[in-house]
Formats: sequence, structure tokens, C-alpha cells
Amino acid sequence: MRICFDYQIVSFQQYGGVSRYIYEIANHMAGIDGHEVKIFAPLYVNEYFHNSDKVCPTGIKIPPPPNQLRSLIDGVNLATAFMLVKPRRNLDIFHETYYTLSDLCPGSAKRLITVYDMIHEKFSNNPNGDKMMQIKAYAVKRADHIICISQNTQRDLVEIMGVPEEKTSVVHLGYSITSIGRESKPSVGTKHYILYVGRRVGYKNFEKLLHAYADSPLLKNEFHLICFGGGGFSTRELGLMESLTLSRNRVSQVSGGDDVLAGLYASAALFIYPSIYEGFGLSPLEAMAFGCPVVCANSSCLPEVVGDAAELFDPADTYDMRMAIEKVVLSPERASLLAEKGRERIKLFSWEKCARETLKVYQKVHG
Repeated sequence: MRICFDYQIVSFQQYGGVSRYIYEIANHMAGIDGHEVKIFAPLYVNEYFHNSDKVCPTGIKIPPPPNQLRSLIDGVNLATAFMLVKPRRNLDIFHETYYTLSDLCPGSAKRLITVYDMIHEKFSNNPNGDKMMQIKAYAVKRADHIICISQNTQRDLVEIMGVPEEKTSVVHLGYSITSIGRESKPSVGTKHYILYVGRRVGYKNFEKLLHAYADSPLLKNEFHLICFGGGGFSTRELGLMESLTLSRNRVSQVSGGDDVLAGLYASAALFIYPSIYEGFGLSPLEAMAFGCPVVCANSSCLPEVVGDAAELFDPADTYDMRMAIEKVVLSPERASLLAEKGRERIKLFSWEKCARETLKVYQKVHG
């Protein structure tokens, strides 16, 4: 089978979940049953691909352009794709890596697209004026088949956009962190911090976590709260911490690469994931891979991902969140059991499995 991914995500994302997904499944597919896999990207910025990989974009890697040149780079890629990809008659599958109005799919190929979540549709303040939502709806309608990364995303897509369920398939993601940066651990004392990872905006529910943490004398006096990634604390977040009388040396923000994050997972008392909504939720699996007990919201796709390998709570209930966290930190037996269950749970998710199941969808659609 001849498979082609378009240039979109690798041309504007240096690092990130979507480009990591494309990188992983493209390279795993190329090692299965002789399938021919290409990523057409005349100019790209993504950092995941290396010359030693089975699949690399078929163009030139460039430094990330300034904002005023991004449309020019996109124009070069689009024009080249119209000349070199659209006319092809020997492609079987054309997988769009993001949402676009441009139809680059050759007539010989079936067009697929992956929908990662319905966050914009569920949480946008101005759904009628959200241009990306309109482009996404057009791309989804145009596709021959849609891959959803969780059953929850599939249900939301069907309900919100009216897509026929038979036009969709669910393929779960894998996870990627492989190395532990021992030298990068924060000097806060082994197992005496709670770890939060990622962005802290709206639906991520970080402010409720701050309230749960502040309401617990046990947590705020005996455990640091470390936030990895997401940028420095906002003025609003700092103001909330002050109003909750949270000391700045108890709540901190850390940045770094996968080695830093892996070290944090490996030494945390637990990993906390209070998000109201996710398309899949990779971070709990990453935490499980390093034996870190997971305390997780019982919302959207998260129970589907974590199964019984996490302590669940209602993300709308601050007290319930606090009790779930305290239950784990107060019980070494519970923490150990969750860590053990987590190590078993992650065996259900791998990029090899994701690639093979994606190929099965391709084969079904291609006929």
C-alpha cells in the first residue's frame, strides 16, 4: 500500500503531540509488510525526524520562520503539493495531518484525517466566529474516513458535527518518553511533591487544583506542587495563590525536555490530572511508565485511558479531588498498588499497536 502524509503539521510544529503522532505511526508503518510511506513536505521545521529514521519528510528542514514569513512557506508547500502530489495516480491513502480548506488528495487515493479532540467546539467563547472550527468541519466532511483517538472523541464528533459513526474508527495513541534524567530531579525531597504537567488554561482545571491543594493542611505543609511546562505562572494564577495563602516556595513551575520530565515522573509522590476534557490524555500513561501513581479526573476520555489504574475524582468537586490525592499520599499500599496497575495498563498502548490498527483502517477504507 502506498501511503502519503501531507506537509501541514511538520511544516509549522517543531515539537508537539500531533507531530509526534505522525512521526511515530509513519515510522512504525514503514516497517510493516513493506508498505511505502512518504511525508510530503518541501519545507518543514519539525525536530522529531532524523536521517536514520525509516521515514523523513521529503523536503528541506529549515529554521522556524518569523511570523511574517509563515504564509510564504505555506504557500510554497501548497503550490508544490498541487504540482507534485495532486496529479499522482499511484497513491492508495492520503492522510491529512491537520485541517485545511485545500484539497490535495489525488484521485486515486482515499482521504483520511485524524480528529484529536473537540475542545474548540465544546469550549469556544465564539463558536460562530472560530475560523479553525469552520475549517475543521469542512475537512471532516470532505474526508472519506475519520480516525478518532478515543471513543469519547468519536462520540463528541458524531454528536456535535453529525458525522455518521460508520465513517469513523477509534485508534488509541501510544506514548513516547523513554529516558530518565536522574540529574534533572528537583531538590525538594524524594516523593515529597505532587506533579502537574502541561498547560493550565480553562478546561485544564488548574485553579480547582490550587483550591484543593490549599484546602488541605497535609498537602500544602508536607508536599510541594510542581508544575512542569505550560510557561510561567500568569498574573491571575499568582493572585489566586496569594489569596489562598500559598507560599511561592511550595508551588513552582519547571521547564525542560523529556529527560527533565521523566525524572520528575520517577520521583513524584503522585501525578495529578484534573482536566475537565481531553481528546486522549497521554500524560497519565507517561506517569505510569515511570511507576508514578496517577490521580485523575473521571471526565471525558480519561477513564477510558486509565482504566482501574488511577484514583479517580469528580473534577468539578474540589473536596473530592482533595480526598483522592490524600488517599494516595496517606497510603503507601494504595500508591504501590496504583503504580503496579499502571505498569500493567501501559502494556495496552504502544506506537506499534497504533500503527498496525491505523493500517487496518486504511485497508478497510481502501478496499
